Amino acid sequence: MTEDATVKRKVLVLAPSLKSIGGVQNYTATLVSALRIILGSERVRLICVAEDPKPKSDGSVSLSSFVKLRFFLSALAAAVWWRPDLVICAHVGLATTGRAIQRLTRAPYWLVLYGIEVWGDLPPAKKRALQGAQCFLTITRFTLEATAERHNLHEPCCVLLPPSLSASPPAATADERVPPPPAGPIVLTVGRMSASEQYKGHDVMLAAWPLVLQRVPEAVYWIVGGGDDRQRLEARARALGIADSVRFLGSVTPEELNVCYDRCRVFAMPAQTELDSAAPRGEGFGIVFLEAMACGKPVVGPKFGAPAEFVHSDEHGLLVTPTDPKEVARAIVELLEDPARASRMGAAAREWVMREFSFDRFCERLRDALRH
Repeated sequence: MTEDATVKRKVLVLAPSLKSIGGVQNYTATLVSALRIILGSERVRLICVAEDPKPKSDGSVSLSSFVKLRFFLSALAAAVWWRPDLVICAHVGLATTGRAIQRLTRAPYWLVLYGIEVWGDLPPAKKRALQGAQCFLTITRFTLEATAERHNLHEPCCVLLPPSLSASPPAATADERVPPPPAGPIVLTVGRMSASEQYKGHDVMLAAWPLVLQRVPEAVYWIVGGGDDRQRLEARARALGIADSVRFLGSVTPEELNVCYDRCRVFAMPAQTELDSAAPRGEGFGIVFLEAMACGKPVVGPKFGAPAEFVHSDEHGLLVTPTDPKEVARAIVELLEDPARASRMGAAAREWVMREFSFDRFCERLRDALRH
């Protein structure tokens, strides 16, 4: 991919700390890489928050006033001396700085929308900054619509720019954390087990599993991910009498995760989405669905929420009511009992992901946005 001579903007990207690993950090790194390919490295500058937010006693996280001030002054200095044509704020928490730069230099600012950070209520300054953005880069239409309704955005300018998958995923290698393949089919869930993020659907999956075993007694359920809710979920599996067929694998390396995707027959995560104004919950996208689909696996996901936007029911898998264990179990059994159909769905899912969620496709979408 060569530099596009028709696009000559100078873009300043304001980003949260990239020291940790997460969806926002991965997306921001992809965005910056794509901008540098499209515009040339000399026309892209990145200003990051210097530190990750620190945990507070109430369970929330925040940045110190010094870190905030240091970032604000660094961004302002870059804007004044470098004079960007466009500022892209990679998180709503940075939009107030983008708004300040606009007032000072008249450079427009765009804002990336992910999910829960913009689905609920915002402090007045952040809300004004959100409403003042000239354009939104949104990872799903669902997030844009939820944000527009919550914050009274009327016909907002937006660009759908979903995440991309790595062009060269890590090789599938296992160690002692990944058990040998069992005799029966594996159903896989990948998601952090946090007491504050129970929307991911682990409880519903455990409630559904005895029903799955009634029809497919040799099935095994693997759960990848760590978190402070793991012990409670393990105890629940024992109480339900299904501990022998449920394996909690904990946190794994990217290579080990690929082994898990490769070995599973079905990927299932009935994540719930709740657009509560004070405490919204749900997947802003759900990159693990894409990862499983890219490995040729059919998925069982929620009918409502962001994943339903790119997982097409009866084509890439089955979408279910995420709060109904019986419906979840029926979908899993349907796929386990018809391997040929499951395989066709997995192949269609892989083709869809490779075509629409590659890095090249991400660059194409972003280039089109920059031309307008």
